[in-house]
Amino acid sequence: MAPGRSRVVVVGGDAAGMAAASQALQQAGRQRPRGRDLEVVAFERGSATSYSACGIPYWVSGVVEGRDALVARTPEEHRRRGVDLRMGTEVVGVDLAARTVAWRSADGEGTDGFDQLVLATGAVPRRPDAPGFDAGPEAGVHGVQTLDDGSALIADLDGGDVRRVVVVGGGYIGLEVAEACAVRGLHVTVVQRGETPLGTVDDDTGAFIADAVRGEGVHLLTGEEVCGLELAPAAEGGRVRAVHTASGLELPCDLVVLGLGVEPSVALARQAGVPLGESGAIAVDVSQRTRAEGVWAAGDCTEVRHRVSGRGVHVPLGTHANKQGRVAGINLGGGYATFPGVVGTAITKVCRVEIGRTGLSSDEAAAAGFRVVTAAVDSTTTAGYMPGSEPVRVKLIADERSGRLLGGQVVGRAGAGKRVDALAICVWNEMTVEEVLSLDLAYAPPFAPVWDPVLIAARKAAQAVEAACQRG
Repeated sequence: MAPGRSRVVVVGGDAAGMAAASQALQQAGRQRPRGRDLEVVAFERGSATSYSACGIPYWVSGVVEGRDALVARTPEEHRRRGVDLRMGTEVVGVDLAARTVAWRSADGEGTDGFDQLVLATGAVPRRPDAPGFDAGPEAGVHGVQTLDDGSALIADLDGGDVRRVVVVGGGYIGLEVAEACAVRGLHVTVVQRGETPLGTVDDDTGAFIADAVRGEGVHLLTGEEVCGLELAPAAEGGRVRAVHTASGLELPCDLVVLGLGVEPSVALARQAGVPLGESGAIAVDVSQRTRAEGVWAAGDCTEVRHRVSGRGVHVPLGTHANKQGRVAGINLGGGYATFPGVVGTAITKVCRVEIGRTGLSSDEAAAAGFRVVTAAVDSTTTAGYMPGSEPVRVKLIADERSGRLLGGQVVGRAGAGKRVDALAICVWNEMTVEEVLSLDLAYAPPFAPVWDPVLIAARKAAQAVEAACQRG
């Protein structure tokens, strides 16, 4: 490192890490236009940078053609922008006192010094705490978190005699991969411990989703907990044969996908003594700075503040990762930026069913101390007389006293899901359901009924709030 230069080491080369690296250099260039005095070194243990992990299920299904389509910026592009990027290199230790990281690659191992450290280590798929589930892709057990995971899954699906797939968990990634495998013509079973899929929505919304998923030909088992994974003997290839449930079901399969969601990858932070938050992810302030001197964190390994509950939560999404990386990078480069928190907005699609949610579910709102009222309506995505009009259900969760909108859920066919964005804006700005009712939403018969489902649900929620107030 040249005298007078500051060195930033970034651990992780996907959305958050490379956004931080690129933004730090750009900001430093703006702050010191006559010459940068910031050096950025980034370590990525995989084979790709800046890719869309959210697009992997659509690559698996064949909707997206090829791995390269998911890559936003290659390692070569990052290097041309000034990042000293080390691919295929895993950081295995951090010494905060010595200000060094220890790394390992196929070519050897070593250490590098830093002045500032960015942890962007992402998240890892959750695995059931049951025998056999520690097996990997070579046994036909796949997580779907990185581009390399996607490559391994596709290679297995293309190269093996795979006819039956069991997806363990009915979370977002579980349902999306279930759809991808169903599109491939495979027999797909989703095993869900809860009574409905997608635990971040209310049970009645989840029941609607479950009916829709089953209607698309996916075998959905709810209220079932896996208790073991049966593997063939090593002499016979050692691949998965069946998934067993606590109720005694045996589900024969040729491939298993982990769809239980993810947990923050914090082993490196824990080893280094970087404090974690209440969610188990790395605690950061609004500038993405951790409680350890000179250490920053961004992306799926971090905790964020939920703007409705006020609590620290783990919400692993590429949208947040990119924004957090940008904030960290601006601050590292000498500028000023903050990350204001989240409201938990998410959207997915399972076959022809679109699902969106934002804010708090009823259970989450109650856990945060709110007394809630809810309202749900069934309507259509367009004027009912228009060809192609599809059903949609909108549910709102509101504070009983103030009428503040706390959360919203949308389920329906084509044209339904993105209505959640309007609700997200309302939740973000702490609007009441009465204010939502008065929104000037766009109307034309091909796009919405004259009373949009969002407005109908708001009217019903406002009535529920008024009734609750009258009851005292």
